[in-house]
Amino acid sequence: MQSRTVGVEEELLVVDPATRSVSSRARELLKEHHERHGKASGRASDELDKELFRHQLEIRTDPTHDVGVIVAEILAGRRTAAEAAAALELAVAVCASVPLAMEEPVISDNERYRDMAEMFGQIARRGTTCGMHVHVAIESAEEGVRCIDRISPWLPILLAVSTNSPYDEGRDTGYASWRTELWSTWPSAGPTEPFGSLAGYRRACARMIASGAARDPGMLYFDARLSEGQPTLEVRILDAVTDPEDVGMLTALVRALVETAAGDWPEGLPVWRAEELRAARWRASRYGLAGQLLDPVTHALRPAREVLSRLVELVSGRLDGNGDTERVVGGVDRVLGATGATRQRAAYERTGSLQGVVDDVLARTADSWASLNPSDRA
Repeated sequence: MQSRTVGVEEELLVVDPATRSVSSRARELLKEHHERHGKASGRASDELDKELFRHQLEIRTDPTHDVGVIVAEILAGRRTAAEAAAALELAVAVCASVPLAMEEPVISDNERYRDMAEMFGQIARRGTTCGMHVHVAIESAEEGVRCIDRISPWLPILLAVSTNSPYDEGRDTGYASWRTELWSTWPSAGPTEPFGSLAGYRRACARMIASGAARDPGMLYFDARLSEGQPTLEVRILDAVTDPEDVGMLTALVRALVETAAGDWPEGLPVWRAEELRAARWRASRYGLAGQLLDPVTHALRPAREVLSRLVELVSGRLDGNGDTERVVGGVDRVLGATGATRQRAAYERTGSLQGVVDDVLARTADSWASLNPSDRA
């Protein structure tokens, strides 16, 4: 069976290296990029997009069957953003929250974003986080809903792997993914109980929008949802991760999970209530892989290592078929040793300051793409 195509979107922070604070100059950065490169090449990794706030950017990949290509395109996108930033004496960082205290965030010049800020008030103003979104091709919307219903209890494990936001606004939050807690304040964000059918999914979406909890379909911030305008299932629960190998591992795991849900899904796996899903998500955001997680099969707390191993076992057939087993098995050992959140806290221990944490993230972001051949734009 041929693997399904997959694509990734990654959100970045624009940072002033002198102050280590985020900078609201993304609009200038985008202008610099467009003046430097002119007409778009057609490659996703050559393009930059604005986000809700002017201290954020988004990069993305083209659809592909090869996870290795995903990693290469993400690195090329980071390089594209970093080169434009450097021309303005700025830098970009892959970090899921804003470590240092910042001034009032500036909304990007976009009518939709301005409407969101006015409608949702402080919730919108706190939405200054960065995520990684993985798109997996589906054969139909009906299949996509069936997959969403099946994979929901397994998504908190993926969140635990991705955790990369322990610091926020000048403090240690005590969480491995504070982004998750901030993001959860949006009324349309978070886990979803089984929809049961495409009609059930569409009915729930329509009611969310009619209630005002979402301005439009693009604001249905479910942990997993059907994409608007493209035939993919989009997993949105992940923190943006600094290590490119983590990008590859998470992409491979998400694809294998969706493919398993679409095909050889085991009989008898339990259906979870929304309360239970929120509890599992909270534990993953609080402890990452450093504590216990809720087992999607037994509902019991078990060591994170065992729960992650259960996920890998569940999707092992698709990992093998996609040629991703080695990438994931090696990645499991790596993230059990240190997630992004663990690395940030280690940087604080070494340097004694959040400025040191930002310097470390900036350095690791720059190092991630530095080995790319300048003539090879993925």
